Amino acid sequence: MGVAIRTAGEGDRELIVRLLDEAFQDDPVSGWVFPGAEDRRAKHPGLMAAFTDIVLAAGRIDVTEDGSACALWLSVPAGEGHDDHDAEDEGPAQVREAVDPDNERIERIGRLTAAIHPTGRAHEYLWMIGVAPGRQGEGLGTALVEAVLDRCDREGLPAYLEASNARSRKLYERLGFEPAGPVLDLPDGPSMWPMWREPRPQRPARAL
Repeated sequence: MGVAIRTAGEGDRELIVRLLDEAFQDDPVSGWVFPGAEDRRAKHPGLMAAFTDIVLAAGRIDVTEDGSACALWLSVPAGEGHDDHDAEDEGPAQVREAVDPDNERIERIGRLTAAIHPTGRAHEYLWMIGVAPGRQGEGLGTALVEAVLDRCDREGLPAYLEASNARSRKLYERLGFEPAGPVLDLPDGPSMWPMWREPRPQRPARAL
């Protein structure tokens, strides 16, 4: 049975924030950004809200019809990317200011991932994908990603992401993603794996 997927709108904002917060509370990267458990419970939702607002405004959020999983995508044009060659890029600093001005890791994670983001080719960027803890392992995340990868294949577009843990990295490998440069080792923290997927050629339709 297929998974019903729709595009989220502003009315889904709180649902998306809650999903991402629950899904990433125990993620290694979230634990690095907010090392203290109490601090993470208090401030992590605000970071997920900032990410949600950015993608609602500039990208697209897919959500399963039952509200149990979501994926945040940005379409990156050719010649553009989240590279941070411009040290004056204010995006990461603005997120830090909005969420927790005293936590420099909020800004640092944005700048570190931006610095490794590929440029030069248009691609779809999977920023985040979250599945409700009680629904993980059911293939919901795979269905969300495959829906966009199918379109990428039809349109000849590559896709990019950073895997934040070994489990998700294995999933993305099964979906055709490959390493895209050196592993990003966060200072005194976990690793992130940049991954790239070339579009797969479409098989010609068989004549009837």
